[in-house]
Amino acid sequence: MTETASPAERYQAHQAGVRFPRLAEFRERQRFDLDPFQVSACESLENGRSVLVAAPTGAGKTVVADFAVHLAFQEPAAKVFYTAPMKALSNQKFQDFVALYGPEDIGLLTGDTSINPRARVVVMTTEVLRNMLYADSDLLDDLAFVVMDEVHYLADRFRGAVWEEVIIHLPLAVRLVSLSATVSNAEEFGDWLQVVRGETDVIVSEDRPVPLEQHVLMRSRLLPLFATTRHADNQRVNPELMQLAKIGGRPQSRRSQREQVRNRHGFDQSRMNRFQVADLLHSRNLLPAIFFVFSRKGCDQAVAQVLRSGAQFTDSNERDEIRETVEERCRTILDEDLAVLGYWDFLRGLERGVAAHHAGMLPAFKEVVEDLFRRKLVKVVFATETLALGINMPARTVVLEKLEKFNGVERVPITPGEYTQLTGRAGRRGIDIEGHAVIQWQPGLNPQAMASLASRRTYPLNSSFSPTYNMAVNLIDQFGRERTRDILESSFAQFQADRAVVDLAQKVRSQEESLAGFQKSMACDRGDFGEYQTLRRELSDLERAGAGRADTETHHVRSTRQQALSDLRARLKAHPCHGCPDRDKHARWAERWIRLQRENKALRKQIGARTGAVARVFDRVTDVLVSCDYLKASDDGTLVLTPAGQMLRRIYGERDLLITEALRVGAWEGLDAAGMAAMACALVYQPRRDDVGEAALPRGRFRAALEATEALWERLDALEREHRLPGSLPLSPALSLAMHTWASGGSLSDVLYESDLPAGDFIRWTKQTIDLLDQLSIVADGDLGRNARAALEKIRRGIVAYSSVA
Repeated sequence: MTETASPAERYQAHQAGVRFPRLAEFRERQRFDLDPFQVSACESLENGRSVLVAAPTGAGKTVVADFAVHLAFQEPAAKVFYTAPMKALSNQKFQDFVALYGPEDIGLLTGDTSINPRARVVVMTTEVLRNMLYADSDLLDDLAFVVMDEVHYLADRFRGAVWEEVIIHLPLAVRLVSLSATVSNAEEFGDWLQVVRGETDVIVSEDRPVPLEQHVLMRSRLLPLFATTRHADNQRVNPELMQLAKIGGRPQSRRSQREQVRNRHGFDQSRMNRFQVADLLHSRNLLPAIFFVFSRKGCDQAVAQVLRSGAQFTDSNERDEIRETVEERCRTILDEDLAVLGYWDFLRGLERGVAAHHAGMLPAFKEVVEDLFRRKLVKVVFATETLALGINMPARTVVLEKLEKFNGVERVPITPGEYTQLTGRAGRRGIDIEGHAVIQWQPGLNPQAMASLASRRTYPLNSSFSPTYNMAVNLIDQFGRERTRDILESSFAQFQADRAVVDLAQKVRSQEESLAGFQKSMACDRGDFGEYQTLRRELSDLERAGAGRADTETHHVRSTRQQALSDLRARLKAHPCHGCPDRDKHARWAERWIRLQRENKALRKQIGARTGAVARVFDRVTDVLVSCDYLKASDDGTLVLTPAGQMLRRIYGERDLLITEALRVGAWEGLDAAGMAAMACALVYQPRRDDVGEAALPRGRFRAALEATEALWERLDALEREHRLPGSLPLSPALSLAMHTWASGGSLSDVLYESDLPAGDFIRWTKQTIDLLDQLSIVADGDLGRNARAALEKIRRGIVAYSSVA
């Protein structure tokens, strides 16, 4: 509380300190006073409740997580697990906590890395916590809080189910701190958390701590997107921008269009190149800036283009500091590897204040960029959108070169949610008065559409939950089949489906009232007019179906249709309602009744499909497991796990059933350590869309083992489709030869040449291979388990071993 606070404000602060003493202590230690939403969330935690905090990127949601740690440290043994969706985020939070609390109390678990796992605060990926819960790990003892950072990942169609598994299965005594982007249905998600977790407060903030100014760059002019500086919801698009866009969009030759715009407004609408944009921002004191480029290749080309233009955004002192930092962070990398990794070009760009940031880079290189950017030494970064996902790397300005990206199939516009996430990087709290978002103009853009991207709560959080084989055997082993069905019915997926069912059911009831009214209006004292109208419809449909087909129908078909038409006309004339004087009036009401009856039937079908949808998928998964002898009926008729089912319990991943089947039938017997590495890689690797042609394979036993595994996959895929499950993609051995070479001691140069992958991608797939090999080394018996462990050690070397703490 400042000295200038009024007596009323000082009294209010005193009262808050009396009611929330732990929060008062915590606030005294902060560099900034807390925002209202942070205070509300922390008060809820001190009151013993769970919280869902939904706020924009950079708003300071993690302060609430820090307060949970503060509360835990007031107890003698209470622990906190901090989960994050990505290893990079886990690494960063681990380092942040170590800086705050020292290494003794902080741990890290990311699947392939274990540091101080029994610490009071352990940072981990969400999958690690899910695995702990199923294994009933003793590390869960004394757990007081779980922080789920970026909990909106729950909507991710590949990994989102893990978040729901954790939320459902955490002991109820554990308080949950859920941190989310500003999703449009935070209240609905909070309602579900209240159902499955108990007392949960929903705190939503839509205010950015640093206001965002939004611009459109036309040639060398930064035009405001909006005519006012009020909140985006109420803003009017800049009339000057609307006028220029209208001129730019007029169908005329490019030359005359340019001349007209230049003559009227004194500038050319053609686009500036990247160096010119960066230089413009530099001259306006709008650096550091992140340019979002939606391809890795585009990021690298952008850096090269800017450097070729002679960019120099650093002074001599900054260059010395950059060089010293880079050399220190990369000193463990072998000289021969540095050349392969493009280290000298990377360093040259950094010294001039320019860098790329994308998933294809060496993790150590990305971390250097992040560190130097935070320290204001690197001024311009060209990044893919992955940078927007939680990494602490705020800028003064964010530049969007395009408002569309390639989604793997086609070019699509970015969504309002993606726009919010990207521009959320603009504006550094405590440094900038405002952040800046710059959209680079190009022909065809619509200012109104650009303005709509700036809407506030931008996208709904929709569940992607679906039962898996591993989930099924773990839950059945703990709770039995019937209780498991009940548990799965408590998922957010079913919660959302049930809410939709409520709305649909209300619509059905409303329609049924209308149907009763229609039926009354079409009532005829001569007979059943509904029956009569059905005959009229059949006749009309049959006449339409035959229209225009006379030249293509066979004589037999035409004769059959004519006979059917004659029969219907005869039945129609014979019906008692045919002679009713109010027939046309009744017919109008009857037609409405029939149309609405069809709609009503379709809605009822939707309700049937949504009611118990998750449980139905679980039943199909269970049926597959029974047919493959992973589950069997006990003497009392309940389902229990077979020895194979017990093995499946400990295999986590998208191919859990295939991996367990391969272990059961001995498909990988005889594989040496390098062969095991190659096989594990084939199971986790997901090929790029441009991976075509037949992959070169390692020689020896691997080929037979791969054929046996592919045969198992074909059998399981057919079985899944038979049980109306989606099946899975075929194995891809495209990276197996490179992984075999790496496990056999091959050089980084050879491996990257064989794989045709950037270093960052190779490391990422190698770490996923390590994760699977670690599981196999524990589950598999005899030589297979020993070879899996040996394979793990052989590939965890060089750049894989020293690519950050994880």
